[in-house]
Amino acid sequence: MHGYANPARFLKLARPATGWFLGLGLALLFAGVIGGLFVTPPDYLQGETVLILYVHVPAAWLGMGGWAGIAAASLAQIVWRHPLAAVAGRALAPAGATFAAICLATGSIWGRPTWGTWWEWDGRLTSMLILFFLYLGYIALASAERERGGDGRMAALFGLVGAVNLPIIHYSVLWWRTLHQGQSISVTGGSSIAPELLWPLPLTLLGFSFLFGAAVLMRMRAELAIAKAEARLRRSASE
Repeated sequence: MHGYANPARFLKLARPATGWFLGLGLALLFAGVIGGLFVTPPDYLQGETVLILYVHVPAAWLGMGGWAGIAAASLAQIVWRHPLAAVAGRALAPAGATFAAICLATGSIWGRPTWGTWWEWDGRLTSMLILFFLYLGYIALASAERERGGDGRMAALFGLVGAVNLPIIHYSVLWWRTLHQGQSISVTGGSSIAPELLWPLPLTLLGFSFLFGAAVLMRMRAELAIAKAEARLRRSASE
């Protein structure tokens, strides 16, 4: 992990990886969307409405995965003082917030014909909305600390504390009686989704994941470039 603490070494890997992630993400996403729209049959209960599954589920997983990444970066910053951990956390937050917002929007669109309402204050939806607000709080706190020249420890602590919400989101459909359906896919229990509807989902999930990774790498590269330019200006001013 510390082998890539040097920004130059990290950038040497990140530059080509960004392009690969972007290309793979677009290709997989295109294949998944084409399969979902034109190959899979309508669901016997939900009809064509089920197609939103291929966006909603990846958005939910990546919204949660983004905060898990922030928590890992925060831990690396506080415990090991990794020099790129704060940069990674700040880069992960906007991407995670975007996917959390997509999850909430697509869930609301899906819920209208399925539940008869755009919104319901059940455990899954409410805890996901809280996650979105946590993202906004983290972005604001990290930005304020950076502007004041802080080391980002307050944002890192916030990132660790906010991770408490992740198991609440995951288990909310088991802990509370809710409109939201239970777990459709599990490691041990398989899937309750029909195979003819399921197969495009891994493609869109991987596609969105690669795009998520490309966005994070681009933001990290941009932050490092800005930091390098600011350091150069400070050296010029002191001469």
